[in-house]
Amino acid sequence: KKDRSRKAPQYDKRRGTRTEAADADADGEGVEKTPRLPKRLHALLIGYAGSGFNGMQIQPDVRTIEGEIFKALVNAGAVSKDNADDPVKVGLQRAARTDAGVHAAGNVVSIKMITAVPGVPDLLSRINDELPPEIRVWDYVRVQNSFNARTRKYTYFFPTYLLIPPKPGSGLYRSLKQSSSTSGDDHPFWKDVAPDSSREEDMQRKKKWRVGPEQLELLRNAARKYEGTHNFHNFTVGREPKDRSCQRHMWSIEISDPVVYGDTEWLSVLLHGQSFMLHQRKMISALVLSIRTGTPSSLIDELYQLRTVMIPKMPSLGLLLEHPIFSSYNARMQEVNVNVELTDPDYRPAIDFDIHAEKIKAFKEEYIYSRMRSSEERVQVFDRWICSLDRYAGPDLLYLNPQGSIPDAALVKKGKKRTNAFREWKKFDATDFVSADGTTDPLAEEDADEIEEEEATECISKKDLEEAEG
Repeated sequence: KKDRSRKAPQYDKRRGTRTEAADADADGEGVEKTPRLPKRLHALLIGYAGSGFNGMQIQPDVRTIEGEIFKALVNAGAVSKDNADDPVKVGLQRAARTDAGVHAAGNVVSIKMITAVPGVPDLLSRINDELPPEIRVWDYVRVQNSFNARTRKYTYFFPTYLLIPPKPGSGLYRSLKQSSSTSGDDHPFWKDVAPDSSREEDMQRKKKWRVGPEQLELLRNAARKYEGTHNFHNFTVGREPKDRSCQRHMWSIEISDPVVYGDTEWLSVLLHGQSFMLHQRKMISALVLSIRTGTPSSLIDELYQLRTVMIPKMPSLGLLLEHPIFSSYNARMQEVNVNVELTDPDYRPAIDFDIHAEKIKAFKEEYIYSRMRSSEERVQVFDRWICSLDRYAGPDLLYLNPQGSIPDAALVKKGKKRTNAFREWKKFDATDFVSADGTTDPLAEEDADEIEEEEATECISKKDLEEAEG
């Protein structure tokens, strides 16, 4: 018979959470259970190399970043066994979602976790011991019950040889020449190169090529066109031109000086934006394609207009989430902390990745940059991507022209089927290029026909778009 003399659960009114005594009192009578420990909302500052993971968000029966972190928290005792079956019970959320294979030097997940774990003197080290080396927790900090990160920084890396004009005789070369675009046959790179030279032969020459200061300045000037608030509908998928959510603000776009690794020269583009849309790496594609074809930067202004065109996605391999930025949250916490001591339970530390800069830098070099360069050296992902574009001789890329104008033939019109539409190869969305047997090249030339079998357009629900964007 139920004992009705038990006290009702007690709540801490100041924090709006159950007290430890209430949690203990809620245990079934006569059943010996492990005492419940207090859990509080914390932000985990994390970094990861996304290769081999099916994205950030936890999903059943697949390997994800959040899944590995949640499992590590359970094994370390930061999540109780009672809550180990469902991350919703502890309010697991992410600041920025990343797709399958995408890397992050910094990201944040929030979770109600136990920090005073019996027998665990250094919880941070214990959590990291439970994680694979490709995932690191840099820190965890106590946070208010609600916070968000709208501003983010992404970096995109690519070899400078992508800026070399299309090869004379290629489909894109012929198509652009017929539309009076810069032909590229005067470019010194292609001088004395046989028209029937193989991709491998051309690749050896591309590795030795170096971008000049004039072309680099053109690239930087074009990138500045992205700064400010614009309609980025052409740089994503699944959004109508008049959709207000396509209005996004970019604070700054910075292009580094080129750096040589091995035989290949690389550039990095740092994008600091209020928020980003799905597949917004199309921004980098538009820059690369315009510079390599001599198209003026005024094209970027044209792409903000309500007309729709097809912009290919850059390979996912070069994309890295640097970290979310919590400036507004940190400013609010400064006000909260004015009369609060560091040791007070109500003190809320700033969410700051900069204090972990050295550890993050070493992690990026070992698990992200080196693997990125290794994949390019072994598989030539970027070269195969640009060659897939150069094979195309249809109308979709005719906006690459000396006027920077968009001809009617290049427009994508809703409900109207396009003749000879460009089709993308989905394998360029991958960042892990080791095949199942560990030997076969997953981007083998004999698979090139698959490029013509994958539609560039995607049907994505609004709910999925909102979840994917940040």
